[in-house]
Amino acid sequence: MTAPYYEDFAPGAGALTPRAAFGSDADRLSLNGDWQFRLSPSVAAADAAEAAPNPSWDVLPVPAHWALHGHGSPQYTNIRYPFPVDAPRVPTDNPTGDYRLTFDLPVSWPEDGASLLRFEGVESCYRVRLNGHELGTAKGSRLPHEFDTGPHLLRHGNVLSVRVHQWSSGSYVEDQDMWWLAGIFRDVELVHRPMGAVRDFFVHAGFDHVTGEGTLRVDATPGGRITVPELGIDLATGQSATLPVEPWSAEVPRLYDAVLATDAERVPFRVGFRTVAVEDGVIKVNGNPILLRGVNRHEFHPDHGRALPYSTMREDVLLMKQHNINAVRASHYPPHPDFLDLCDEFGLWVIDEADLETHGFGGDDWRGNPADDPRWEEALVDRAARMVERDKNHPSVIMWSLGNESGTGRNLAAMSEWIRARDPRRLIHYEGDWSCAYVDVYSRMYASHEEVELIGRREEKPLDDPELDARRRAMPFIQCEYAHAMGNGPGGLTEYQRLFETYERLQGGFVWEWIDHGLRTQDAEGREFFAYGGDFGETLHDGNFCADGLLFPDRSPSPGLLEYKKVIEPVGIEVDTAAVTVRIANKYDVADLSQLAFTWSYAVEGRPVAEGALPVPPLRPGESAEIPLPAAPEASAEAWWTVRAVLAADTPWASAGHEVAWGQALAAVPARPQARASVSPVPGRSQITLGPATFDPVRGTLRTLHGFEVTAPRLDLWRATTDNDRGPDEAQSVATQWRRHALDRVQHRHDSLTVDETSVLVRTRVAPPAGFFGLYADYRWTSDGTRLTLTVDITPDGEWPCPLPRLGVRMGLPARLATVEWFGTGPGESYADTRRAARVGRYVATVDQLQTPYVFPQENGSRGDVRWADFRDAEGAGLRVEGDPVFALTARRWTTEQLESARHPTDLTPSDVLHVNLDLAQHGIGTASCGPGVLAPYQLRATPASFTVTFAGLSPAAGQH
Repeated sequence: MTAPYYEDFAPGAGALTPRAAFGSDADRLSLNGDWQFRLSPSVAAADAAEAAPNPSWDVLPVPAHWALHGHGSPQYTNIRYPFPVDAPRVPTDNPTGDYRLTFDLPVSWPEDGASLLRFEGVESCYRVRLNGHELGTAKGSRLPHEFDTGPHLLRHGNVLSVRVHQWSSGSYVEDQDMWWLAGIFRDVELVHRPMGAVRDFFVHAGFDHVTGEGTLRVDATPGGRITVPELGIDLATGQSATLPVEPWSAEVPRLYDAVLATDAERVPFRVGFRTVAVEDGVIKVNGNPILLRGVNRHEFHPDHGRALPYSTMREDVLLMKQHNINAVRASHYPPHPDFLDLCDEFGLWVIDEADLETHGFGGDDWRGNPADDPRWEEALVDRAARMVERDKNHPSVIMWSLGNESGTGRNLAAMSEWIRARDPRRLIHYEGDWSCAYVDVYSRMYASHEEVELIGRREEKPLDDPELDARRRAMPFIQCEYAHAMGNGPGGLTEYQRLFETYERLQGGFVWEWIDHGLRTQDAEGREFFAYGGDFGETLHDGNFCADGLLFPDRSPSPGLLEYKKVIEPVGIEVDTAAVTVRIANKYDVADLSQLAFTWSYAVEGRPVAEGALPVPPLRPGESAEIPLPAAPEASAEAWWTVRAVLAADTPWASAGHEVAWGQALAAVPARPQARASVSPVPGRSQITLGPATFDPVRGTLRTLHGFEVTAPRLDLWRATTDNDRGPDEAQSVATQWRRHALDRVQHRHDSLTVDETSVLVRTRVAPPAGFFGLYADYRWTSDGTRLTLTVDITPDGEWPCPLPRLGVRMGLPARLATVEWFGTGPGESYADTRRAARVGRYVATVDQLQTPYVFPQENGSRGDVRWADFRDAEGAGLRVEGDPVFALTARRWTTEQLESARHPTDLTPSDVLHVNLDLAQHGIGTASCGPGVLAPYQLRATPASFTVTFAGLSPAAGQH
């Protein structure tokens, strides 16, 4: 029995040969808009509904996903297929959507020539009929397909019918760690092709960096003439012109407007002259080695899924440029063609990736993997061909990727062979086969820092095949995925970047990934939140693993994106306070520093007291210079130099003054004034009084401070676990270690209370139940009469089996002290291994603004190296906390335990207590949600420690500091 088209191995039938995406002066009719729609639970039910008299229809916008408009529901899986694996067959209960559009041709629509129906993207398989005549079928969800309307197109009353199947044989090769969302989700249009119209064309625009000349040749079917007015070019297709040009690069995206003209039409396009090659084991573009400061980008919008508006695509590109990102991996399918136009225009290196992933077969040791089954060859090569043909004229595309996480096999080799024959001037990428037999770069995912360094030295573990090993060892290396940006993190970015900048072979990588895939929804009370796997009632899902981006779903930058921007900034700024100079280094690949203006400022306790311009020469890539700073003003308090590099003029992607890079250094630290003599505590009937504080007379716990009722500080070891603490394998994670050893429920034993003439001393032991280890914690309180000082001395007891989550004290303040001003690092959160973007300054925020709204609630909001923090109420009264010298500050309206148990931000209910953590340290963040854990220098181990904080009262009359 012949398999139905949605279950066969073929890529489809009836679609035209793929071609480049281009517009022209020929007529086009957008068919986007409201279509009639009917969803059936199976193909048989769809057939029955179609045959029924007077069928009922709903209305659905195109482009869109039907599950986001009330028809069925979304489902998220990372690797596992959401249906039984029996390729190429799919379940009988296969949701099937019937679309129908009735349209007329414009009066001006020509009578001659042909008309094509073009679909930019439909998930996952579809059949097209026009006025009852079948035009064809197609698979390849993120790829264009065109169908000739032939004699079936009418001037009036055309009925276009499209049947879309949620599941098909194509679903087996589209297992790409994302929401399964069916429907016509990209544009649909009718394109007129006049007699003699351009069928296809291929722009070849190379650049010789030695001569400074570009060579242009355009192959076209049929032929015509090419004009580039700015260059004075006028030649026939197939002919070449060589002349001086300005090359295209991601940093200087120089494009020339051109026209391909035939007797039938004019096709405008843009030319970017550039040559990409591997030379001496290094990727070079126009003769320059490049360093990829990249991100992986799924197409995603919290309301529209993968049906992205143009404005959103443009917003993505601008945000990338503004955060020093210079490269995009189109994970794991070709993006909407408009996105590549934007990459050409604004400047981003692109790895364009075929619409291929078979990751779910890995669960059965890759048995039956389509990448190695000859029955799938035509379909997989078709996916490579449609990508290359559509996108071949984009200068931003420097590599073709065969797909993602599809194991190894003969069909990948066939895809590579086809691409090389069609476009030998770009590099071929694929990470899944570490033998690198059919690629041009060695690519890995989530390799550890140690392994990356070995690879940088070309000393990695050898392959069994000496010939393949030698070939791979001569290749450049990239991390096509690293630094998994899930939740709080990623950590370890600085150490990766240091390796990339040290070893020539290491040419950067792509952080996973650009944006959290949270779908905007509401709870029963109408409160908005972003949903992840399992929030739509699905039983098979992968939870919040889809919330792993540098942007939150609403496209606001996460702390991780700000950290990444700082780590990869293309200008090195190192202030030497001893020499009173600053070293400026150009880390761009191509651009000099003439586009930037440099400024210096000198701030005392966070307030600028002097500033000015800094003259920096237009250093070329790789050059550096020592620039003198002005004489430092005298400082009565802690002072800092800050040097900034900003855009000197408006650019297409940011306005003048946009900050590109910055550096800071401590200039002066005056001696702290000595406290006055302490006063004696006065025992009372029901309390101990020490300066501005009262204590419980039995246990010595703090009760009030400067008239405010407080919850006494006590040692706190627990934090709400992060996605990186939990990791992909919960059994092996540090979070599991912490819980196994009961660090989330330690017990505090009161050992003694000593009250003498100068202090209150409380001795305790903090330990988990059933544990043979713990910490002795001594709390010593002293006062000068107006200020209260707490010193906590910590001594480990026994052998600690794991790192500590945190080490500090937690206390409670009145919730009305909701405005916080601090002198320390900010303005956003920072942790031991995610602190590059935090700069020393003076900041003000409400307690609510201190929270980071991760899609899945977890530890967040810590401000590091705080010298002092003021908590004030609406009238300006409050408390100050000072460090000796610093502490890390976290403040929120719910407990750590409530934060740990929450699954969405809407689960968190503010209380009448402000819960404040004053930390000596926290365990680092790492990137163990997918990748290495916390590096050794950032692990928090139980060792003897001591820290001191001082409390002072704030009155409304004192005003703001």
